[in-house]
Amino acid sequence: MDTTTRFFEDLDRRGFEPLLAKTSGTLRFDLHEGPQTTHWLLEIDRGNLRVRQEDQEADTVVGTEPRLFGELVTGEENTIAALLRGDMTVSGDLRLVLQIERIFPGPPDSRGPHHSFQRRAA
Repeated sequence: MDTTTRFFEDLDRRGFEPLLAKTSGTLRFDLHEGPQTTHWLLEIDRGNLRVRQEDQEADTVVGTEPRLFGELVTGEENTIAALLRGDMTVSGDLRLVLQIERIFPGPPDSRGPHHSFQRRAA
């Protein structure tokens, strides 16, 4: 199982994320690899999380490569830096991206609340 799948399954199992208790909306992550796109839909209702692998309308759509997304969810890469470089696109409500970014881990050598997901050995 890859890092991205593990990340989304972890969110779905978690069910509730306190860091997102004041957040509601839907985000679709479109991970582009050549001609193929994998879609992950994250629904947030005041911190209650639901994840599905669907191509459906969303408040915010994030587009990037699977490799970069894997680096984002392991803390090897920073969401804002990726946006500023143009390695990631966002259409819709940018505030949702900034909210969800709070649950991504920080750099591997950092300490703090961002460490809700860690890369596990395959």
